[in-house]
Order: sequence, then C-alpha cells, then structure tokens
Amino acid sequence: MKVAVILNPNAGNKKLIESIELICDRLKTAFSEVKLYETEAPGHGSEIVKEIASDVDVIIGAGGDGTIYELVNAIAPLEQCPVFAILPGGTCNDFSRAIGMNQNPLKAVEQIIAQKKIAVDVGKHNQQYFLNFWGIGLVADVSENILEDGKEKFGKLSYYMSVGRTISQVEPFEVEVDSDETTYEGEAVMVLIGNGPFLGGNRAVLGNCSFQDGLLDVYMVKQMALEPLIKWLQTAPGEEQMDPTSQLLHFKTKRVTIDATPQKTVDCDGEKETTTPATISVLPHHLDMYVGNM
Repeated sequence: MKVAVILNPNAGNKKLIESIELICDRLKTAFSEVKLYETEAPGHGSEIVKEIASDVDVIIGAGGDGTIYELVNAIAPLEQCPVFAILPGGTCNDFSRAIGMNQNPLKAVEQIIAQKKIAVDVGKHNQQYFLNFWGIGLVADVSENILEDGKEKFGKLSYYMSVGRTISQVEPFEVEVDSDETTYEGEAVMVLIGNGPFLGGNRAVLGNCSFQDGLLDVYMVKQMALEPLIKWLQTAPGEEQMDPTSQLLHFKTKRVTIDATPQKTVDCDGEKETTTPATISVLPHHLDMYVGNM
C-alpha cells in the first residue's frame, strides 16, 4: 500500500516536524511506500491531494484542525477517496479525538499502523465539507476573539477564555431554519451543527453527536440566557428538545437550510471562509478512516 503523509510544518508550534522522520520510518515497517509532503502555504495541501490522490492508497494528514479541514475538502469530492488518517499536531485536534487517536503523534502512528478502519459521515455545506461542526453566531465570534498568543500559551484553554470575553458582547440575529423535521423563524444568538462530538478539544457541548449515524445534530440557542448555556457547556443535552418555549432547540436531520439577517460569517471546523445562506447536509459513511481506540 502506498501512503502519502501531508505535513503542516508549522502545526503545534512546529513540534510535529521534530518527530516526522521517526514517524515515517515507523510507517515504512507496515506500508510498501511512504512519501512525505510538506505544505508551504494555505491551500498547498489541497493542491498536493489533487496531484497524488489517484496514485496512493492512504493519505495521512499531519497537523491541526485547519490542516485536516483543508485536506478533507480536497479528498471528499473525489469519486474514489483514499483512506484518510490523522496525526494530531494542533491545539485542539477535534476529529482525531473523536476517532480515538492518541494525542501523542508517536503513539498515534502505531494506531495507524494497526489499520483499524471505519467509514465516517462527512458534513457538506454548499460546496464545502466538514468533519466536526458548522456554526454561526456565538461559536464564530468566540473563534474570532481568540488571541493568537493566548492560543500558543494556553492551548485549548484559550477557547474558553475567549468565551468569557465574548459572551457579554453577543448580539441576537434573525434566523430562518428549515428542515423536514422542524422549521424556525425568529431571533437566535447561535446555530451550531455537529457531526463530530468534540468542539475546542472538549466533548461536553457536542458529546452526543455521532459521525456514523447518517444524521447531523442541530443546536440553536435562541437567547443568551447564561444559566442554560452554562449547563449545556457542561453536559450536552441527552434528548431532543423541541419545546418552543425552550431557549435551546435541538433536533437531528439529514439536511437543513439556514439563512440569517444580517448575513453571518460561518465557522466550519474553525475555518471562516463562507457566509449565510447555506444548505447543510450529511454524506453518510462517505470517508474511510484509520482510527484508534473508540
């Protein structure tokens, strides 16, 4: 089997690159061919995938959530997708946590060598793809307000520090949500759609999301009521909440259309490249991945 390792050399304060030679040596004990590619700028990883995807059996993304998002967006549209694997090297490494990968890359490579494979759902919004989440409102504002030096110093704790800075500044917006399961038109401060169970390195918020059930979990916070929000941040709702009087609306769906006034920036797996309106859907069991201890 031919393996391509696509490395973001700047991931994790450049720590991953220190062990990449040893990692590739270990991979060569299990695969017939291992080739390392280093990205040089945003978008380069996608270009590499387009050049090599038809010639390799496995693509390993070595980097953080941004690197994985870029590679998935290059792999998911392919007619025949190579097996995908993750060597975690960023701050939160959300989907690598979801599939049970050890957060030490030297241990994660041993899990890849074991070649335990499953098929995972992939989310799609308009013409882009995601593994973890799609969100507008509070979730995008929190991401925008993360201090870069704080991210380097405090890691995933920086996300929760940003929540504290952001929560008092949240402005409600008008939103239209339309799916086969439910519709809503009114004010909200956040719409969050989960495919994977981790957000910001924490399992509490999206902990009940499954990336193998063929469904997306849609959460909408109607008003910034601090008590229910804190409760949600501590433990994800265990049941669908369709009570129209509740400040938190939760349902599962295969497809949902969302529009907002004013137009909102979309945060998708930590990347902010698009705006509303958007149609979000799920591609069931679309991508084969090597996983760890689930």
